[in-house]
Amino acid sequence: MRAWPLRRHCRRSLSRRSAQRPISPIANGVPDPNDQENFRSAPAAQLTIRRGRACGDPAPLNDAAKKGNRNEKLLASTCLTFGLFAGASIGHAAECGTITIASMNWQSAEVLSNLDKIILNDGYGCEAEITTGDTVPTITSMAEKGEPDIAPEAWIDLLPDVVKKGIDEKKLVVASTSLPDGGINGWWIPKYIADAHPDIKTIPDVLKHPELFPDAEDSSKGAIYNGPQGWGATVITANLYKAYGADKAGFTLVDSGSAGALDASIAKAYEQKKGWLGFYWAPTALLGKYEMVKLDWGVDYDKEMWSKCISVADCADPKPSAWPTDHIVTLVSTKFSDKADKAVMDYLNKRAWSNDTVGKLMAWMTDNQATGEDGAKHFLKENKDIWTKWVTPEAAEKIEASL
Repeated sequence: MRAWPLRRHCRRSLSRRSAQRPISPIANGVPDPNDQENFRSAPAAQLTIRRGRACGDPAPLNDAAKKGNRNEKLLASTCLTFGLFAGASIGHAAECGTITIASMNWQSAEVLSNLDKIILNDGYGCEAEITTGDTVPTITSMAEKGEPDIAPEAWIDLLPDVVKKGIDEKKLVVASTSLPDGGINGWWIPKYIADAHPDIKTIPDVLKHPELFPDAEDSSKGAIYNGPQGWGATVITANLYKAYGADKAGFTLVDSGSAGALDASIAKAYEQKKGWLGFYWAPTALLGKYEMVKLDWGVDYDKEMWSKCISVADCADPKPSAWPTDHIVTLVSTKFSDKADKAVMDYLNKRAWSNDTVGKLMAWMTDNQATGEDGAKHFLKENKDIWTKWVTPEAAEKIEASL
């Protein structure tokens, strides 16, 4: 018994039935045996054809053949039915077309853009490709030119006017809130310190305990670690240090010098189970690895104080204020959303993950020196309970098969 390439025989048979309307094997969803991945996954590729007959080739009408003629007709019907269903599937893929996805230059955005690429390509038959981007140029380009199509992790608070104008002019659409927890900046302490001292909940609470966070250069004082010079958050932390009277409470503001040194100070404190207090943010690989607790500011966010003083270098008289949470969404150009398949937009509207989830994923990526694509594949393999809620059952099957 020989398995014949299905593509050649189906085309010959179907063209006999409708010579006036040639049917392309691609348009009818017949798998190309040279395309081994699609050929293996197609149900009809598993049909075994006896003596080279397939898809309705006429059998000789001798006595033996008459007996099997009904089976021959059934086989022809099966091939035609498969052609209709598979043709619809491939037509759906063709509708999706080429998609450009912006990958920003930080880890969480890199892995999310690669996750979208894999899901759209393998689950929905798209031709998604990654383009290099950054917050300001990418969002501006989308608002003005409609390119790229998707920004999976857009920190829109950095360009509120550009985003608002783009939405008002119907050039931008907000899909999912990709990180519902938001971008969280603040002052953090290790969880083991928070557990041992349940009375410490707020910034005023922690400032009562300089002894728990000794300065390496002067143990009589507590230390508050700041980011390196050049960060906007470093200016803000310096002003909040002043606003909360941390100097009078017995704390020194420590310039970490670099992002690496700031990370190292947390890692060292954790390894030695010592106190640490300072600025950090989420989601990050570091907080995915080391459990930290963000302290409450003890007051509400004061928008005017924030914009006119706290975010301004060397502000003379800052007052306490909560640090606002950054809104992080998936932006889509209307040029794309207007033509996109409903199933694709449904996915983009549902896809979201927590800071804890992405933080742990980034920690794995850092420990394994993994790329964004590696991280996306690891997430898909290890978190089926999360991502299958974003996609259709059919897409989920295809994605699992691709892994």
